[in-house]
Amino acid sequence: MRHRFLEPSILAGISDLELVAKTVVDGFISGLHRSPDFGFSQEFAEYRPYTIGDDLRYVDWNVFARTERAYLKRYRGETNTRVTILLDASASMGFHSHPVAKINYARYLAASLCHLALAQRDACGIIVFDDEVRHYVKPGSRQGQLARLLHAVDRAEPAARTDYAKPFFHFQQFHFRRGIALVISDFYAPPDTVIKCVAPLRFRGTEVILFHILDPEELHPKFREPVILIDMETRDSMEVAPDYTNNEYRAKIQAHMEELGSKARGAGIDYHVLDTSRPLDEALREYFLIRQGRF
Repeated sequence: MRHRFLEPSILAGISDLELVAKTVVDGFISGLHRSPDFGFSQEFAEYRPYTIGDDLRYVDWNVFARTERAYLKRYRGETNTRVTILLDASASMGFHSHPVAKINYARYLAASLCHLALAQRDACGIIVFDDEVRHYVKPGSRQGQLARLLHAVDRAEPAARTDYAKPFFHFQQFHFRRGIALVISDFYAPPDTVIKCVAPLRFRGTEVILFHILDPEELHPKFREPVILIDMETRDSMEVAPDYTNNEYRAKIQAHMEELGSKARGAGIDYHVLDTSRPLDEALREYFLIRQGRF
């Protein structure tokens, strides 16, 4: 029942992006149950159930208020992790077949990751891009950083075409320390192109994670009659028959995801598909459990 508050359509009704991020992250953390760690810097913190004799100062009372279960929040010192989010705001991200467009789901994800990174005292920054770098917030953890990050996220609007080379070149010019790069995009580009742009980040020891954002209609289209589809970035059009969407298209999108995932893993890059109809905290929890090798 808890997920009814975290459905994308419900989150869309919350105008405060910071509140969306906090709602998602709190739901994600409380949903970890007995998992001993969360987030990016496992050496930083741990959540574990309270046992008699534990110091009450470390109980997370916010989680207790929501779940009526006591969890200890333990900090093990500062980390040097630098988390940078690269958010695709190209025109194709404006697509939606239900109330939440891909760009909004991507905003919720980006805001949640910012909140999560700063909550565990990591430096966090963001690059918003299409065919240019539109907004850049340098990674930091000082007071007011979350507001700066959320301002950039909130201003991300689908506009031009995608050029993956620009943001990753920008990243390499300003990021010289090891860290984590989180790329949020619908990845409508040849997998070779995506990996060619992203892979150089690994040479500097940066961990790279690709979040592939797709609308359910892009994954499983349900056309009952011929339609004319218009490319949101090139404005090219083509007539599509139901037989094509049910057979050839589904095979192509599946092959695209499999190739992108395979090439990403081959380059030492994490790859995770997010369906915009799924509760975001559920999707995050699934990803981090996979990341921690619990599946």
